[in-house]
Amino acid sequence: MEILNREAKFNYFINEEIECGIELLGTEIKSIRNGKANLKDSYAIIRNNEVYLLNMNISEYKEGNLFNHEPKRTRKLLLHKNEILKLKKEIEQDGFTLVPLKLYFVKNKAKILLGLCKGKKTFDKRETIKQRELKREQEKLHKYNYK
Repeated sequence: MEILNREAKFNYFINEEIECGIELLGTEIKSIRNGKANLKDSYAIIRNNEVYLLNMNISEYKEGNLFNHEPKRTRKLLLHKNEILKLKKEIEQDGFTLVPLKLYFVKNKAKILLGLCKGKKTFDKRETIKQRELKREQEKLHKYNYK
């Protein structure tokens, strides 16, 4: 089970990717396993030398009753201290943003692939669209030439 943030690659230049753990509640894990999570519009911040994920939507677990979680609560990300300090330096000096790219499981533990990103301008986005269309055309030509 993998949940992707497709808009991130379109809206940002991804400089570096970091895998980190995420602190979740039991009903949140069950909802993620059912595919009921969304990374769109979410981002991470560093507060008091800890990394937090904001705006990530995990739908309520339907059998969760009174123990259910709040869908858009702030969640703590688990990173080593030296990784956090490195990220903090990059964000403050170079103007990068922390954006979650992917949510997935490794050995039954939820992991977030966090991207150190810089925002794209409108003309950069147009260039991305142009490159994508060229690639599609080349694949189409390649496909028909071998049949």
